[in-house]
Amino acid sequence: MGKTVLITGGSGEIGSAISKKFAENGYDVVITYHSNSERANKIIALLPKGNHRAFKAPTTDAEAIKHLKADFLKHYDRLDVLVNNAGITTPVPHHDLNGLTDEWIDKIMQTNFRGSFAMVRTFKDLLQKSSEETALIVNISSIAGIFGIGSNVAYCASKAALDSMTRSLARALAPKIRIVSVSPGFVEGEYTANMDPEFLKTQKDKTPLGKFALGTDVANAVYSLASQLTFSTGNIITVDGGRLL
Repeated sequence: MGKTVLITGGSGEIGSAISKKFAENGYDVVITYHSNSERANKIIALLPKGNHRAFKAPTTDAEAIKHLKADFLKHYDRLDVLVNNAGITTPVPHHDLNGLTDEWIDKIMQTNFRGSFAMVRTFKDLLQKSSEETALIVNISSIAGIFGIGSNVAYCASKAALDSMTRSLARALAPKIRIVSVSPGFVEGEYTANMDPEFLKTQKDKTPLGKFALGTDVANAVYSLASQLTFSTGNIITVDGGRLL
């Protein structure tokens, strides 16, 4: 069997770009989705030839992740790359402390941090069976975790927690499994489509390269970690056009 990649939240802007990149390079692609089966299956159908599949598996649901692993094992005997891409947020100004409810804090942390950890915990043994010398986990983070500027305070905290997990587990799971965070800034597409144009212009003006990333830019970074940057682990790789400068 060929190499296999599992991408959570694989039907979104970034997830679909990552799926396409790996499929174009000969990987069998498995994506998970939360609720939109039609969209997920459409993305699978558009991928180049391979043993590609989509499964419903909210990463906040421990039982769903167990079922995902069982379904995965019906079709694949190992896992080479895990991409923790599933994430949520909601816009709340940082000064509006009452606007960021306990419910949203819990939802964001459960999806963005706990869900990623649960995927690693569940699929660690399969990653260790990878045909590669070292299997790879990529956590899709955000410069919000470094910069402290993002859609809300909890979102920034969740991405900082994800980066900390990257460092901790890169040490704990070496040498068989590498773990790296890919940390985008703004990504052009669905997320920015409904945002205030003046705000977006201001953000682009603050970005040295003068534009936002595309989903393909993030996908290229993730695939490079699997194919070229094979001696990297525990790193935070930004895809932000220099925004942190």
